[in-house]
Amino acid sequence: MKLTVVGGGSTYTPELVDGFARLRDTLPVRELVLVDPAADRLELVGGLARRIFARQGHGGRIVTTSDLDAAVDGADAVLLQLRVGGQAARQQDETWPLECGCVGQETTGAGGLAKALRTVPVVLDIAERVRRASPDAWIIDFTNPVGIVTRALLEAGHRAVGLCNVAIGLQRKFAARLGVGPPNCTSTTWA
Repeated sequence: MKLTVVGGGSTYTPELVDGFARLRDTLPVRELVLVDPAADRLELVGGLARRIFARQGHGGRIVTTSDLDAAVDGADAVLLQLRVGGQAARQQDETWPLECGCVGQETTGAGGLAKALRTVPVVLDIAERVRRASPDAWIIDFTNPVGIVTRALLEAGHRAVGLCNVAIGLQRKFAARLGVGPPNCTSTTWA
């Protein structure tokens, strides 16, 4: 499987790579392509990703590039984890709504809408490039606001699924409060 990560220079990427390395028998990634316009961050994260694969005994190849079209060519899946406008935009999304007495958040409310307005056009452009290069590829959206971005992808006819880590975070938080392991804190526990 060829898996491409758009936003591969992100600080979130090493955790993602570690998961791929540990799950190599379940998710056989032969080529992991990290694509990002920030060359300095990309090379740093790419080097760390290669060490993670090597340490876990993963035989897959890790490629770094700033060429989106080459990165998605032949991909089986493309994971999107990008932040249009970077951390500066996030700070704005999470602070100016507070001045209006609203929740300051990048996934909901005014800040989430602002982020969506910046992000959806960029994601749809990427998705069209994926469709041209790899028509059967799945797009896995991990870009906030996940609900709005994924809905835009689906309405444009893309093969897409949205992922959010809030649910597992909530499960872990409740498990810690109850003094049990996360697997013991599921919906069946409360039935």
